Amino acid sequence: MFKFLFGRKSDVPQVVRETQRETIERALGEINEITALMDPKPKFVVDGQTGHLELDLPDQLPDEALALPSPADEPETDEAKPANPVPA
Repeated sequence: MFKFLFGRKSDVPQVVRETQRETIERALGEINEITALMDPKPKFVVDGQTGHLELDLPDQLPDEALALPSPADEPETDEAKPANPVPA
């Protein structure tokens, strides 16, 4: 009867907030999916006093090795070489 006064219900679905348990389960699932594909596997360290998790990763991961050239493999450019001196 008073729908015109109070407005109509929006067609946009309401955002449902995740509980802390759902957030932790989702994040842990994502970490497990990522580490399952890694070789070598990272070492997980749990700090008992703070409850923080740390990952002991190698210095360079396989995808980083493919993405970045090593400093020795970089081609020298003409700008880096001194120009040939003109005899006076």
